[in-house]
Amino acid sequence: MILFSAVTSAANAQSAADDSTEADTVQTAEKKPGLGKRINNKLSKKYYTTKYDTNYVARPKEKWLIRLLGNQTGNYIHAKGTVHDVYSKYDLHTKTNYTLGVEVNYCDVAATFSINPAKIGGDYNDYEFNFEYHGQKISFDINYLRATSLKGDIQLGNIDHLDEEGLRMNVVNASAYYIFNNRKFSYPAALFQNYYQLRSAGSWLAGLTVQSGSIKTTDELKARNPLAPEVHLTFANVALGGGYGYNFVFGQHSQWLLHLSALPSLVVYKHNRLTVNDDEMKDHGLCFNMLFNERASVVYHFTPRLNAGASLIMSNSIYNNDDIKINQNKWLARVFVGMRL
Repeated sequence: MILFSAVTSAANAQSAADDSTEADTVQTAEKKPGLGKRINNKLSKKYYTTKYDTNYVARPKEKWLIRLLGNQTGNYIHAKGTVHDVYSKYDLHTKTNYTLGVEVNYCDVAATFSINPAKIGGDYNDYEFNFEYHGQKISFDINYLRATSLKGDIQLGNIDHLDEEGLRMNVVNASAYYIFNNRKFSYPAALFQNYYQLRSAGSWLAGLTVQSGSIKTTDELKARNPLAPEVHLTFANVALGGGYGYNFVFGQHSQWLLHLSALPSLVVYKHNRLTVNDDEMKDHGLCFNMLFNERASVVYHFTPRLNAGASLIMSNSIYNNDDIKINQNKWLARVFVGMRL
């Protein structure tokens, strides 16, 4: 009997120990948050941890921002040059692109869904991609355009009008900025509205711009007009520059925000080439031509959660030597209504 009791007691002790270990394991598993919760915690911590001067810039307490967007983009290109004593001039533009979109932003992570009514109807066949990032210290934007809607006037001997599908253009523009007065001046407040600019402030800017692309005569043009000139323009440019941006805040409760910034840049390297009917003119190496990047926006806060406004981002390039002159103008205009949740 004594032996049986000892064995029973040992068994009960072992069972209790097993139950305690299992309970600890379950409790430990319950305490460990899932992947989604861990990501959310990190995003929230980063969202609320900023190094702005809170007398000038504030973070909204709401982590969600939903914006309805209306965008318009366009591109103008003017080029002229003399290749082997043959003068030619080109005044061209792409078809204007209109899109409607919805942007959902959670803790500064945003996704946008856009539709182009003209593309749905078959009236727009170009392709365009735009990406923007506006941070406390660094801001950059990337744009890619593939277009066959170039049309306009070409002067090669006599002036001819170029219809769509005559030229194929591929262009990439990338610009990055460093904001020196980043504790008091907020690009996101002006262009993303995920911050409040409470007081007027400005900042000097430093920037890097890279541009590359080509324009070439299409087979469709040669089929329609066998006498049309064969044109092939390629360009690649790197520019460094500096500029200034300012956020002007006014209204009874800092309701209005007007932003203006400009960043002119010197082209420190270029690799441009214009070929007309197998006659080629090159423009390479070190030079001092110019690129310009301008931004403007106006924002009105109806309430702390509801705002509306408009913005404009432009890039202009000017290349000029004795033989070739090229000017490109690209813009993105936007109207928006935003709500914080």
